[in-house]
Amino acid sequence: MADPASYRPRTGEIPTNPGVYRFRDEHGRVIYVGKAKNLRSRLNNYFASPKNLLPKTYAMVHTAASVEWTIVGSELEAIQLEYTWIKEFTPRFNIMFRDDKSYPYLAVTMGEKFPRVQVMRGERRKGVKYFGPYYPAKAIRETVDTLLRVFPVRSCSTGVFNRAQRTGRPCLLGYIDKCSAPCVGRISPEDHKALAAEFCAFMGGEADRFIRALEKKMAAAVAELDYESAARYRDDIAALRRVFERNAVVLSEDTDADVFALAQDELEAAVQVFHVRGGRIRGQRGWVVEKVEDQSTADLAEHLLQQVYGDADGPDRIPRQVMLPQEPENAAELQAWLSALRGSKVQIHVPKRGDKAALVSTVRENAEQALALHKSRRAGDITTRSAGLQQLQEALDLPVALLRIECYDISHVQGTNVVASMVVVEDGLPKKSDYRRFAITGDAARDDTSAMYDVISRRFRNYLLDQGRLAAPEAAAATDAPDASEAPAAVASATGVTEAKEATEATARGAADAPAAATEQAAQPLAQGGDTAVVLEQTAPEETAPENTVAEETVLEATLTPAPKTKFAYPPNLVVVDGGPPQVAAASRALADLGITDVFVVGLAKRLEEVWLPDDDFPVILPRSSEGLFLLQRIRDEAHRFAIAYHRQKRGKAMTVSVLDGVQGLGPAKRKALMKHFGSAKKLKAASVEELQQVPGIGPAMAASLKRQLAPGAADEAAPAVNMATGEIIES
Repeated sequence: MADPASYRPRTGEIPTNPGVYRFRDEHGRVIYVGKAKNLRSRLNNYFASPKNLLPKTYAMVHTAASVEWTIVGSELEAIQLEYTWIKEFTPRFNIMFRDDKSYPYLAVTMGEKFPRVQVMRGERRKGVKYFGPYYPAKAIRETVDTLLRVFPVRSCSTGVFNRAQRTGRPCLLGYIDKCSAPCVGRISPEDHKALAAEFCAFMGGEADRFIRALEKKMAAAVAELDYESAARYRDDIAALRRVFERNAVVLSEDTDADVFALAQDELEAAVQVFHVRGGRIRGQRGWVVEKVEDQSTADLAEHLLQQVYGDADGPDRIPRQVMLPQEPENAAELQAWLSALRGSKVQIHVPKRGDKAALVSTVRENAEQALALHKSRRAGDITTRSAGLQQLQEALDLPVALLRIECYDISHVQGTNVVASMVVVEDGLPKKSDYRRFAITGDAARDDTSAMYDVISRRFRNYLLDQGRLAAPEAAAATDAPDASEAPAAVASATGVTEAKEATEATARGAADAPAAATEQAAQPLAQGGDTAVVLEQTAPEETAPENTVAEETVLEATLTPAPKTKFAYPPNLVVVDGGPPQVAAASRALADLGITDVFVVGLAKRLEEVWLPDDDFPVILPRSSEGLFLLQRIRDEAHRFAIAYHRQKRGKAMTVSVLDGVQGLGPAKRKALMKHFGSAKKLKAASVEELQQVPGIGPAMAASLKRQLAPGAADEAAPAVNMATGEIIES
């Protein structure tokens, strides 16, 4: 990679005029084209401190080997020259808007002797009038089929047309009156071209004119008692109205506009545009673009207009109004450029309210859905997933394949309702059955690092405990009924958790809670035979000494009880945390404290998409187009979504407080019955003991207790106050 200092021009050599600049690589290829109001100010930003540049810009200036510029007279000229160079050189570091699919257009070849109506895709041709684009293609084909009964324009291919001319017989459409059959001379070339022009006029928004003309003809036919002709005109009118009404009316009839909206993340952006002609949506297009430069929505909109309308000319391609989500900085110059291309005034508008703003919102929803669909398709591709996992493993220099990845995120609002999420990806696909969420309280909720340490500790401690429960029966049988004092040590050895006090208490509770009926229940497994009977014979003989009774009952209970479902599956190969070095250090410390050394930890910092490793001073920078970075970003975003959803749920519950919540002995069913019976908390507080007993499930004792706890002043003494805005308990 080249050193930017090796080709940096002197500051005094760079003019302060507006202009366009080009970066070239060592082979002389143009890799980036940009424009600036002040060339010196813009270019100095690239060379002043390359280490502080964003990763994508850093890669560009280190790939380049030279920079050159061209001075222009105005910003309008800069826009035109920038577009020309981008189209000519297709630089790799410039944003290139490419269709995410090939859209069909309704095309009329007005340049031919006998114009033809057809559905076309791909590059536009000279002498062809286009309408659309339309999606799906089936819709426009149905439209053409309907219109041919009113405007029987030629729609056959050149081969079919020539064959009909040679044979003197028209094709099927000529026999069913869906073609005027110019191939056999039923209509002159001039009349056929006029018919094609009427077809274009109808598609251009002049439907009302043709419908009114047909209605007059129908009325005249009825007056002459020519009911067959009147019926044919009636059917033609119905056909035109069906076509006309397929397009939703969204704005006034005199509105011709293209409505753009964008949805983007750190790596990609999706663009959608609705083509509105005569107040109706006539077509829709979409693009998905890979972002190779950090740009705002306004900057993306500017580049979008340049590439969409750069080759356009005339009022058919460029409407009177262009609606954008944000106004570009040089909107005046863009308007002048578009007006010159159209031949009349073009207005760039950012709707703020009303029907136009609602339409922009609808287009934005389409863009968001298109981006989500693009990401899901990309994530669902097994080749892409495999490449992402392999790239991630190589970039992080991990010795094991990333079969399972877990990602953790902390969510809270100013330290209240602190929660965390754990999402799981196996083989590059989310495994939602293993998703977990954590409520964090106490000292762990004081900051993000403490919360991350708490969550990682709880997750892997529970995993170790789950492994211990599965191994406990085998360990107990192998030790030949250990004493109660030895049981904690056996549990600790099996699980890897050195919390002897907790294990001792758990064992004692298990012995105390073991029901006497366990011996009676043992008869059924014994009668059925199998492994259970063998274990019982080995671990619960009647001649066992009294001092081993506790251990025997524990083993017996563990043998008869089905193995509990583990809370966590096998450990991941990689733990991803949302954050930078502090969060990574907290997660790494939690694993080290539990004695786990075979799980690797990384952090993904959102602002610059940097990947941080424990104890590293510098992050790992993955290429912007890397499938590994895309995989990490998708996992991080999913963890963030899952955490936000739980936080909102918990915050909503904290903000919903009832006078019955603190009443002891009152469950959800009885609270619901009380509120249904009395209708309000005020009437409930005023009710007597006898009236309370009228509620199903409320007896004399419960009614008396309820009346006492709902008495004035009792609630204030029994429960602390609650901040209704945050759900936080206010200490008195």
